[in-house]
Parts: sequence; C-alpha cells; structure tokens
Amino acid sequence: MKEKVRIWTRQNERILDILKNEGRYVVKREYIENKLEDCAKYYFEVYSWYTREASKIVPKPEDVKYPVWVSITPDFMLQHTPGTVILELLVERDLIIVMDTEKWDRVVNLWYVPLDKKDEDEYDKKLKNYGISNCSNAYISSFYPHLKNEIIKSWDRLFDNSYSLSDLKQGTIWEVKREWVQKIIK
Repeated sequence: MKEKVRIWTRQNERILDILKNEGRYVVKREYIENKLEDCAKYYFEVYSWYTREASKIVPKPEDVKYPVWVSITPDFMLQHTPGTVILELLVERDLIIVMDTEKWDRVVNLWYVPLDKKDEDEYDKKLKNYGISNCSNAYISSFYPHLKNEIIKSWDRLFDNSYSLSDLKQGTIWEVKREWVQKIIK
C-alpha cells in the first residue's frame, strides 16, 4: 500500500456541491478568472508553465489544466475566510508536488529564481546595467526577450529540491476526489 499523507486546501464553498454531484473537483479557467480578475493574464502564463513542467513530475489527468494548491502542514494551511471551506485530505504522497514557497513566490511574481544570494546579486546587477528596476519589468517588457528567457529558465529551479530559499513548503495536486476528504472546516 502506498504511503498517504494529510494535506489541506482552502477552496470556494461551491466545491462541496461539485464533490457531492461529480465526485471530483478540478480547477477551471473561470475559477481563476473570478478570483484573480485583472491579474489573471499573468497567472495563466505562469500556471501554463507550471502545469507543463509539473506534469513531468506527477502526470496529470487528461482533462486537467491547472493545479489545486495545498498546504502540506497544518501550521501553514490557509485559514478560513467567508465563502470558503478548508478540506483536510488524505492523499497518496506520490500525487503531491512539494515546493519551496519562496521559489514559488518568485515564479508567480515573474522574478528570477536564484541559486543562492551571490547569483541573485549578480542577476540584480545585470538588470541595473539595463536600467531595469526589477525582474517583473524585464519579463513584461517586449524589449528584453533574452532576459525574459533567462527568468523563465530559472523557474526550473522550483523543482530542484537540492536547495531551498526558505523553510516553508507548499504543494499541488491535480484534482480533489470526494473519497480523499477527511474533514470539512467551515
């Protein structure tokens, strides 16, 4: 039998109806659009990259387009807010992609993911030489495609568990199945 672990995910309370009626929940584009509104365009770019790369680690079901974010320890789980529920899930360990939260924060903010402090300082210096104040500007600008490519290439480090930028970890799964739900926190 495969090892199972407890994880937690905070979702819109509509997930309960979806799980009851369909037995399974997957993230849909409109959920992201509704949640992120004006920022959604950049999230879709990052999420598309993440989905493509993460599915090489844990293959995703054919119909899945976006990940479900999970907390891997109760200490760092997202807290309940109005209109949401927290699901405590019992999931096979090999279905979870675990990552350094600081690395993910850099990816989602369209920043360079450094190897270490020295690498970060060198990249910041490179940006300053181009007159760019931060990585997000280099990513968004159409004037620096080579810098954007360097930033995107650095994101591969998200999946390199040989080093961390922080002690905080989070994860993703591709779906939530009704039978995984152990507890619902309203």
